Amino acid sequence: MRPGSISFVIPMYNESRGIAAVVSELTVMAERLTGDYEIIIADDASTDESAKIVREIAAKDPRVKLERLEKNSKFGGALRKGIARAGKEIIIYTDSDLPITMQNLEEALPLLNEADIVTAYSTIRKGETLKRVIMSKVYNFLIRFLFKTKIKDINSGFKIYKKKIFQDVQLLSNSPFVDVEIFVESIKRGFTVKQYPIIFRNRHHGKSYISRPAVIFQTMLDMMRLWLRR
Repeated sequence: MRPGSISFVIPMYNESRGIAAVVSELTVMAERLTGDYEIIIADDASTDESAKIVREIAAKDPRVKLERLEKNSKFGGALRKGIARAGKEIIIYTDSDLPITMQNLEEALPLLNEADIVTAYSTIRKGETLKRVIMSKVYNFLIRFLFKTKIKDINSGFKIYKKKIFQDVQLLSNSPFVDVEIFVESIKRGFTVKQYPIIFRNRHHGKSYISRPAVIFQTMLDMMRLWLRR
């Protein structure tokens, strides 16, 4: 499948050291895929110069767009805002350190011929602490147990969605649990998922904030809310 149009959605928090390079590299990738694209940077109330840097880039390139939250949402709110802004037929989400390559994009996009969502999972764990490995295993076990999903890495940093899966859906999660909510609601409505193995690139700038206690607490809260709703 060669998409006619693509929205890249990048949630961002305190990525001032690397976001300019990421936008530049992603622009080159996008140009190779389609002439009709947009890059939406959803800033989760960064406290550094990240938003200013993206705003300056956007002033020169209208295909780059900044969506800024005034209050930190712990990831989920930023992703939801970015997706809501997306106006193209295909939505590609990836992390703000751009852990994917052009080859990953070119291999994953044709899988949309077989499914409505393509989600990557890591074949190699690199640079993860024992704490992060344990947290990931426990979290993915809870998701499989509570929501009967079969996704290998539900919070991976690379997913491709057909825009139609977001029609008439109100996402509520503010934490990284929003990924689970998207899958659960999509599968419930009959949409299909294809999993794609990948070796994610190492982060070169900044750091991940996903293991902050406040993020973990909000994730568990969002998990229980969705479980109770269902």
